Amino acid sequence: MDAALSVDGHGFEALFTPDLAPPSLVTRLRGFSRVISWFGASDAVYCERLRGLVRECVIASPLPDATGSLTVWQHLLVTIGAESCVDVRPVEVPGIWRDQAIRALTELGVAPSQPLLVVHPGSGGRWKLWPVDRVARVIEQVIRDTGARALLHQGPADRDVAERLWRILDARAPRLIEPDLPLLAAVLGKASAYLGGDSGVSHLAAAVGAPAVIVFPPETRARWTPWSATARGLTTEAEPDQVAATLREVMRAMRREAG
Repeated sequence: MDAALSVDGHGFEALFTPDLAPPSLVTRLRGFSRVISWFGASDAVYCERLRGLVRECVIASPLPDATGSLTVWQHLLVTIGAESCVDVRPVEVPGIWRDQAIRALTELGVAPSQPLLVVHPGSGGRWKLWPVDRVARVIEQVIRDTGARALLHQGPADRDVAERLWRILDARAPRLIEPDLPLLAAVLGKASAYLGGDSGVSHLAAAVGAPAVIVFPPETRARWTPWSATARGLTTEAEPDQVAATLREVMRAMRREAG
């Protein structure tokens, strides 16, 4: 990827109407030999307008057909015509981000030599959440059995659930509150293990190679478990003992790989 730009401010909304598209958008789109759009597939006007502006255009839903067997990642690869055998090595975290993570963890009282369990208890929908008391039981088991230090990540929409978990743990786990994405990515990259639910943060943890255990609703695990060598997906039907055992297992695997 050479660049990532926000959709906002480029005038894409005009493609959903008969109005003329902004000249800057037209010029930009016509500068590409191929455009792939994973939104707007159900809007006939948008599809027609976009196809009229670029030489080659692929427009598809971001999700596979619910009746099919493809995972989200397989669907995306099929859309762009990529080979199914892909490189799933972790994304490399820049050194400057890692330095920021070390400073932030030090300020929170996390020793560099201590195993770090990063926990993100939130999710984009309440129906995806695993009960906080179960999350706390897993954390307590892992701390007891591995000597790890737990760190709670609190995003903008996670205040209530993070506060409840923090109180159950008697405020023993420091909280990383609403960090920017580079800092969060670097902290996750330093984690000895990660525990989270069906959320974007969990996918970020998997992307940077954190040994991750992600607890999904049964309806979403098969389709949404990250395509990652370091992430394992369980369901909310799992018992805390099973989740804790899986976390210990991924931590052991990380130590073996490291040395």
